[in-house]
Amino acid sequence: MNLEHVFLCGNPALDFAATLRARRSVRFEMFVSGDRLDAWYLESGIVDAVTPAGESDVERAVTVREAIYELVTARVAEEAFGRGALAVVNDAARRPPAAPQLTATGRWTDATQEEALSVVARNAVELLSGADVPLMKECGNPECTRVYIDRSRGRRRQWCGMDSCGNKLKAAAYRARKKQAQAVGAR
Repeated sequence: MNLEHVFLCGNPALDFAATLRARRSVRFEMFVSGDRLDAWYLESGIVDAVTPAGESDVERAVTVREAIYELVTARVAEEAFGRGALAVVNDAARRPPAAPQLTATGRWTDATQEEALSVVARNAVELLSGADVPLMKECGNPECTRVYIDRSRGRRRQWCGMDSCGNKLKAAAYRARKKQAQAVGAR
């Protein structure tokens, strides 16, 4: 599996939660180092620069990520939030966030690790208490555990992304139909 971060869930908090991939099978960790965490913050666009992450920053980010995932999956399942996960996310959201600045060339956001993580946690708070809650779905690919916001017409989207999961599922369904048709024709 590659180490590229993807942003297809429709909200930074959901994309952050998706950095532990395939939770029900091979569990692929994207935050294997401080550099990977830094890259996520930059690639997500929530900050333009971030102080380099140390091991404790990665541990804290993973703790917040897991709490966000727990809260998101509880909300999707229409279950009560866990108190521990609530405390973790609220503590991170309570910290000062990264503050964008206006420069001669435009907007620039320089952040510490704590400020960047606060932005992610605040996104989670807004998401889980906002109008997009009914639009959250888990990907239909059994191997994928991403939760995404379905803004498709009729809310019929079945997977987190066409390139990542949709094509795989469609191709597998096509092969299964073709195999079944051949089996019926051979009788």
